[in-house]
Amino acid sequence: MVLRRLAGSSLVALWLLGVMGTPPVQAQVQASTLERIQREGRVVLAYRDASVPFSYRDGTDRPVGFAIDICLRLVSAIEARTRRSPLMVDYLPVNSANRMDAIERGRAQLECGSTTNNALRRERVEFTIPHFITGARLLVRADSPIDGIDHPKLRRLVSTAQTTPLEAARRMANDRGLSTVFIEVAEHDQAVALVEKGEADAFAMVDALLYGLKANRPDPAALKVVGRFMTMEPLAIMLPRGDPEFKKLVDDEMRRLIHSREMQALYDRWFRQPIPPRGAVLNLAPSYMLQEVWKFPSDRVTF
Repeated sequence: MVLRRLAGSSLVALWLLGVMGTPPVQAQVQASTLERIQREGRVVLAYRDASVPFSYRDGTDRPVGFAIDICLRLVSAIEARTRRSPLMVDYLPVNSANRMDAIERGRAQLECGSTTNNALRRERVEFTIPHFITGARLLVRADSPIDGIDHPKLRRLVSTAQTTPLEAARRMANDRGLSTVFIEVAEHDQAVALVEKGEADAFAMVDALLYGLKANRPDPAALKVVGRFMTMEPLAIMLPRGDPEFKKLVDDEMRRLIHSREMQALYDRWFRQPIPPRGAVLNLAPSYMLQEVWKFPSDRVTF
């Protein structure tokens, strides 16, 4: 328990103009998210153990990362709305398999990690404005000749369970008639370890995560990120469905962070400056599509 806290302009225009389908009717909740937070005097943030640099443990008493910093700004907005300051902030560890359940079941009010906003997931949860847009690639050993999913040396492909890169890799392998063996693990660092030990030939995941994970390994030079983008991934913070008041508060604060350029400062902190625990610098510039989202902040995506 802790106190306080790729493409041209036409493609971008189509992405920004995408309209989400009307979600199915959801049962009325007994109390709104803000009412519950005000009554309990606390906010629960779901986080990932190894989603570097978005949400991870660095040996301190609470998780750190780009998404964690954003969520703590959202907590400040919640405090102002509920007039409960300071709110207690609890952290709930989740993985790729149970992160949506944590939000659906009310165990956490915000999921602060690296979750992709897509149509299937929007049937269960809400998403706010993306904080990162990227795509899935491959992490391999530095001495590997593998440069894509259809390379003949790629026989064993590992990824994290119930993730969009895993689904995309399976679909591509099936479409191309590849005999790839897929390995599923619970967390990203487990997948990296399999590649390092030679028990998997490649790890399919969002490339920003791959760069972050690589930078924090004992020997970063032993790994490399390769291949073309296999997916388009708008990463966003999850929140409960059926609570428009709470979603509006979160969306409004995200827009304020972007327009005030606090979001860009947070981006620089985690992608252009040394990050814990090893002081690695990822040197990742914001993608063209993320820059467009900063110009026209919207939670509407077509994926």
